Amino acid sequence: MIKRTLRHLKKEATEKALASIAFELTLEHGLDGFTVEDIVQKAGYSRRTFANYFTCKEEAVARGATSVQNTAELEHLLTELPEHASLLDVLYQLIKMQLTTELIGRLHQLLLLSKTYPVLEPHYLGAMHQMQTQAQETLLDLSDGKYDEIYTYLLLNSIYGTINPLIDGRLNVLLPGQPVTDDTKEGAVTFDQFLETVFDHLRKGF
Repeated sequence: MIKRTLRHLKKEATEKALASIAFELTLEHGLDGFTVEDIVQKAGYSRRTFANYFTCKEEAVARGATSVQNTAELEHLLTELPEHASLLDVLYQLIKMQLTTELIGRLHQLLLLSKTYPVLEPHYLGAMHQMQTQAQETLLDLSDGKYDEIYTYLLLNSIYGTINPLIDGRLNVLLPGQPVTDDTKEGAVTFDQFLETVFDHLRKGF
């Protein structure tokens, strides 16, 4: 993994702060209930700084849903993996680290917001694409040419192809923290069971 510079870390922190506030303001007031000026005032930055990171507040809101990911912790975990770990083992650890309870909950909230405010939908899809791209770059970096790139992309697309139907409820999976109620569909499985089933299929070659 490429060691990040202090300048990069500061830029990452600024982007995360602006995005997180944009997301929280949307949850509190709705997308139409605040402006970019409200975001920068609360974050303590200028509108010019905001423009360096985002083209509009909708983009910042969507980015805020995924801003809970701990990149440093992820990098540490992956560098501690045994040298003999298979690419599938690496991907399993990557997904377990990336798809935290908080992140899944925020993505679900963002999806619901995009149904109320359709202008958010392309940014929701963009946030999902960014997550997949980050995982892709990490996996390719860690594979270091030891695996066929086609195999790498096949694994990634197999996993992320299940994420959208997981978040939007098409799969009968209880999201982390979601209680069992009278409305819960029969046969619902927990998120951990879902993840184990997906990787079990991959280990068996589908």
